[in-house]
Amino acid sequence: MAKWMVYTKKADFRAIAQECGISQVLARLIRNRDIIGVEETRRFLKGNLADLHDPRLLPDMEKAVGILSSRIRDGASVRVIGDYDVDGICASYILMRTLEVCGAKADVVLPDRIRDGYGMNPRMSLDAARDGVGVILTCDNGIAAAEAVRTAKEAGICVVVTDHHEVPFEEDADGTRRYILPPADAVVDPKVRDPQTGETVYPFPEICGAVVAWKLADLLLQELAPDSRSRVLRDLLPFCALATVCDVMPLLDENRILVKKGLEAAASTANIGLRSLLIVNGLEGAKLTVYHAGFVIGPCMNATGRLDSAERALALFLEQDPREALRSAQKLRELNDSRKSLTEQGVDMALKQVSEQHLLDHRVLVIYLPDCHESLAGIIAGRIRERFCRPVFVLTRTEEGLVKGSGRSIEAYDMFASMTAVKDCFVKFGGHKMAAGLSMEETMIRPLQERLEEHCCLREEDLTDVLHIDMELPPGLWTREMTEELSLLDPCGTSNPKPMFVARGIRLHGIRIMGKGRNVLRLEAAGTDGRSLPLIRFQEDGIFREELTEAAGRPAWEALLRGYADIPVSMVYYPQINEWRGRKTLQFVVRDIHY
Repeated sequence: MAKWMVYTKKADFRAIAQECGISQVLARLIRNRDIIGVEETRRFLKGNLADLHDPRLLPDMEKAVGILSSRIRDGASVRVIGDYDVDGICASYILMRTLEVCGAKADVVLPDRIRDGYGMNPRMSLDAARDGVGVILTCDNGIAAAEAVRTAKEAGICVVVTDHHEVPFEEDADGTRRYILPPADAVVDPKVRDPQTGETVYPFPEICGAVVAWKLADLLLQELAPDSRSRVLRDLLPFCALATVCDVMPLLDENRILVKKGLEAAASTANIGLRSLLIVNGLEGAKLTVYHAGFVIGPCMNATGRLDSAERALALFLEQDPREALRSAQKLRELNDSRKSLTEQGVDMALKQVSEQHLLDHRVLVIYLPDCHESLAGIIAGRIRERFCRPVFVLTRTEEGLVKGSGRSIEAYDMFASMTAVKDCFVKFGGHKMAAGLSMEETMIRPLQERLEEHCCLREEDLTDVLHIDMELPPGLWTREMTEELSLLDPCGTSNPKPMFVARGIRLHGIRIMGKGRNVLRLEAAGTDGRSLPLIRFQEDGIFREELTEAAGRPAWEALLRGYADIPVSMVYYPQINEWRGRKTLQFVVRDIHY
C-alpha cells in the first residue's frame, strides 16, 4: 500500500493568485512544484522561447561552434555519431538538418544496439578515419567514450562531444570525486562541473541530448546561415519535445517551454516523416500531449532501435517522398506492436523469477533473463521497479557471450554512483541517477548482486511507494471552471505531475467493470455531504477485488457488485472533464484507495 504525503509548502497564495490572475488552489499547486514567488510563477505559466537560457552558458559551447564553423568553411567532412533511443535519434536529426542548412558535408552513424552497444566506440573512430572524416560530432553520447575519442584523436580526427549524461568520476578515500572528461577538442555537456566549485555551471543541467544539439544548432546557424536560423529552429522544436519527454527529463524550467512549444509545432509539422508517424497513429490534426509523445510516438521510434535499426527512424525524418514516408511510418508502428508483445512476455518471466528466487529479500533487484531480447531490458526493468518500488537491473545474454543489461532506479537510490562503487564488476557502464546501461561477464552476476546489496544504504521506508499529494480537497467542491484551470499546469510529467488531491469519508456503493482487459472501473460513490460522485479507477478488476476483500472481506465485494455496499474509504484523486458525444461532465480519476 502506497504511503501518502501531503505537501505543506508555504507562500502568500492570495497575493500570488491576485498578481498572476489565477485561483489560490492553482497558486498552491505551482508552489508545490518548487516554483517560488510571483515572477517564477509568471514564467511557469507564460514562459516562451525568449526565456530559454543562453546556449553560450553551456561548457565549451562557443569553443565547439568555433571549431565546427572553421572546419565546415574549410570543407572538412563531419560525421554525426548519435544513439539508438528517441533522444539520440532526435539529436542526430537536429544536427544533420542543421549541418545541411549550413552547407556542410555530413553523414550520420547510429550504433547498433546489439553489435555496438551504447554510444561511440573505437571501431567507429577507425571507420571514420578510413572514410576520411575530418570531424566527429557526437550527440547524446561521448562523455564516457574516452577510449573511442582517444582512438579518433590518434587518427588525426577532430572530436566535438555533445552529451547530457553524467561525467564519469573516480572517488578518493575521503569521498572527493575527480571527474574525468574525454580528450575531445570540445566537450559540451550541462553536467560538466566547475573544477573550482564542483558545481555545474549551466543554470538548468537537466536537459536532454537533443536540446543540447538544438542549442548548438542555434549558434551554428547564427554563424553560418543566419537568414535560415528562425525557420530551422522552429522546425526542429518538435524533436526537442519528443526527446525531452521520452528521456524522462523534468518538465520544469526551459524543458517545460520547449515541450509546450514543441508539441504545438509538431501538430502542424512540415517534416514529412513526423507527419506520417502522426497519421498512422491516428493523431493527424489532434492536439498533441505528453502522453502522445511518451506513449504513442516515442515507442514507435524506440522500437526501431530495439528490434531493427534506429537508422530506420532517422531515415523516416529525412525522407522527402510522402508515400515512402507513410510506408516507413507504418513499419515503425508494426515494430512497436511486436515490441509490446515481447515486453509482456519478458515482464512475466521477470515476475516469476522474483517470486521463485525470493529476490525481494534484496533491496536492489538483479534479474537475469538470458533468452530475453537485450533491447527490452530497460522497459522490463522499469515495469518491475514500478511494481516493487526497488532499483532494478535486468540482464540478458548476448551472442558474443557477454551479459548486457539496463537499470532503472527509485528516487532514493543514485544508480550511477552505486555502479561506480562496484565498477570492477563491469566491462562497460554509463548512465545517471535514475537509469543506466552496462555490459559484464556472466560470472560476475552473483558478485554484482552481493556487492550492490553490500553498498546499498536504502532503508525500509525508501522501498515504500510514496504518493505526493498536493492538498486535501473534497470532490464536491470542484466546478468545471476550476477543473479547466488545471490545464494551465500542462505539460505535466516528470517533476510536474498531474495534481493529486486527497478526500476522506467517501463511501463506495457499487461498481461497473468495463474495458476489454476489465481494467476500467466505474465506481458509484458518495461524499460526506451525501451527493453522488462519478469515480473512475484504471486498475485490473482482480487486483481491485483482492485489495478490497483483504481490507473489508468477501461480502463487501459481493455487495459492491450488486450495488448496495456502503464501504468507507479515503482516496487520492484528480478531477477531469469527460467529453462524450459532445457532452462534457465532471468526473474524478482515483489513483489510490485506503480502506
